[in-house]
Amino acid sequence: MTLVTIESLDNEGRGIAHVEGKVIFIEGALPGEQVEFSSYRRKPSYEQAVASRIVRASSQRVTPACPYFGVCGGCALQHLHVGSQTAAKQRVLEDALWHIARLKPEQMYPPIAGSAWGYRYRARFSARWVAKKEGMLIGFREKRSSFVTVMDSCAVLPPAVAALIPELKSLLGKMSAPDQLPQIEVAVGDNQTVLLLRHMAPLRVADETLLRQFADAHQVVWFLQSKGPDTVALFYPEDAPSLMYALPDFDLTFLFSPTEFTQVNPGVNRMLVRRAMALLNPQPGERIVDLFCGLGNFTLPIARLGATVVGIEGSAALVRRAEENAARNGLSGQCSFAEANLFEATEASFAALGKVDKLLIDPPREGALALVNALPAVCADGQGKLGPRRIVYVSCNPATLARDAGILVNDKGYTLKGAGIASMFPHTAHVESIAVFER
Repeated sequence: MTLVTIESLDNEGRGIAHVEGKVIFIEGALPGEQVEFSSYRRKPSYEQAVASRIVRASSQRVTPACPYFGVCGGCALQHLHVGSQTAAKQRVLEDALWHIARLKPEQMYPPIAGSAWGYRYRARFSARWVAKKEGMLIGFREKRSSFVTVMDSCAVLPPAVAALIPELKSLLGKMSAPDQLPQIEVAVGDNQTVLLLRHMAPLRVADETLLRQFADAHQVVWFLQSKGPDTVALFYPEDAPSLMYALPDFDLTFLFSPTEFTQVNPGVNRMLVRRAMALLNPQPGERIVDLFCGLGNFTLPIARLGATVVGIEGSAALVRRAEENAARNGLSGQCSFAEANLFEATEASFAALGKVDKLLIDPPREGALALVNALPAVCADGQGKLGPRRIVYVSCNPATLARDAGILVNDKGYTLKGAGIASMFPHTAHVESIAVFER
């Protein structure tokens, strides 16, 4: 076994070491530790490995709270103190901005962090019937595997949802075709918990009876999906209200379906929206555009603060939902929404938006390359068509944020005023961040 010293963490939460010029990515190893490792993938310039023995442990190493950690692929960092996880993610953001775009923000914002446990209000469980054992497995996939983790609880799920795992195993095991039930999605709102069952064979009357009895016993709502996304439908109770979450700071409530995107961590989402609004500082009389607006998570707070806002989203269904939420909150007069493919944005399509005082961007992991390239540039002498004077960019991928930041600063004449992370997914390597640009 080779003994190495861990230098840092990569963006997947693995320790980084070097051996004879080769980079070694080591799962389960922390910065400053001396470890022995076992490689499972070897390439000419790098290896992927797992820590086989911790020779000198980090002072930030802790005992994982979950008994399935290390097998389950849901978490990567439970062995690192949660405060150190947040600090490490802040460094990931800073490193991405520097190494990709050669940028340092004028200010690093304090990290946004909430509860480290019970935070995950959305999840997708794999389900698998194990014929040899005549039993059902329900859980997350194992690391680097298609196998389902043998688990009866989950510390990052709300306790009431985690307690359902063994109950769901029993339920699905009693149904007529348990080997045709591959997946259960969980969506928790402020008002109820929805379980979405994917079934590849028609359900029998006895199966439906079991589902109704389970819903009544555990106070959940069942949705069913027999084929593609268009087949998702409410099953029981038939009069169940829509899922809902609130942003109390802005006196807003949002309706959503179990398949529509909402943030996994509602507590951190509230803090992230609060910070985004403080940085954007919407004012009456301003015209603000919210790109990749989804169901209005940022759009409606902007409107509540008095600005006129245009939300643009690539999904027609989410545009309709955003319009519904605006009307529900009495903000239809302040908001308008449109469907557009923002990955194909051009200078002409951006110019067609008209006057834009400020911009909020919240893209998926791919970032907003076409969009930032479509913004008008300011010449060195200050001449030329002016784009939005302030841009708040919310990102779920530090690498694409850094790439886009480089374009905004180097090509479009903006200054990176500040950046910081939001710990949306504790115990994972996922980094959510927010950055502000001004011209």
